[in-house]
Amino acid sequence: MSDPISTRPNALAYTAARLSLGRTASFVSTQDHLQFQLDHARARDAVHTVADFNALAAALTQRGTPPVQLDSAIPLGPAGRQAYLRRPDLGRRLSPASAARLSQCAASQLDKPEVAFVIADGLSALAIDRHALPLIEALTPHLAAWRPAPITLVRNARVAIGDEIGEIFGALLTILLIGERPGLTAPDSLGVYLTWNPRVGRTDADRNCVSNIRLEGLGYQDAARRIGFYAHSARALGGSGFALKEAGSPSLPPVG
Repeated sequence: MSDPISTRPNALAYTAARLSLGRTASFVSTQDHLQFQLDHARARDAVHTVADFNALAAALTQRGTPPVQLDSAIPLGPAGRQAYLRRPDLGRRLSPASAARLSQCAASQLDKPEVAFVIADGLSALAIDRHALPLIEALTPHLAAWRPAPITLVRNARVAIGDEIGEIFGALLTILLIGERPGLTAPDSLGVYLTWNPRVGRTDADRNCVSNIRLEGLGYQDAARRIGFYAHSARALGGSGFALKEAGSPSLPPVG
């Protein structure tokens, strides 16, 4: 006997998780089976698609913040994405050419920057294409008092690549936006990692993370307020990561 979607509980009104799946006898319904295949394909596409950094660079340049495009140590070419998935270590460091280019950029800065924004494709190009620019725009008023380094866009990058970039700039804080590992109902989730006193060798215990930034998850304005909270708190504390927590979490500071 079939179990049509119209007879299911109201759980689906509150979550996209796979609850109350329809069935025919002991089998999952055709509709739910096909939806699973579609969601799985979307997740795979998010991992293997290349982020449109040229379009993002043009948009950032138009708003007056031209970025620096860089590459991780993953080899360039058609096989690069497969190498990225198999060699996380290479995604944590810049290529020699990119490290040299960034060092020249850092040397040309009149004042040492306080915050370095890094946009990395990570495991979801879709998250970068959809959410990186709106989040940067939402963040701007929260960090208006901070002296920024040029924004960097990094291909085939992992979270830890922000440590090398922040160290080269001599920044106090790195704020790294990265495409998160896609789930079957969230192929476009964006994560943000904050690291105080970034340098090569930092671990995840030294970072704070704001995740699930997307239209169906944490909105841009709420995410920006949380990131602003962590940034200002890290400055006051002189550290980030395990020592820095959201006390109670409900009331975050106003813009500024």
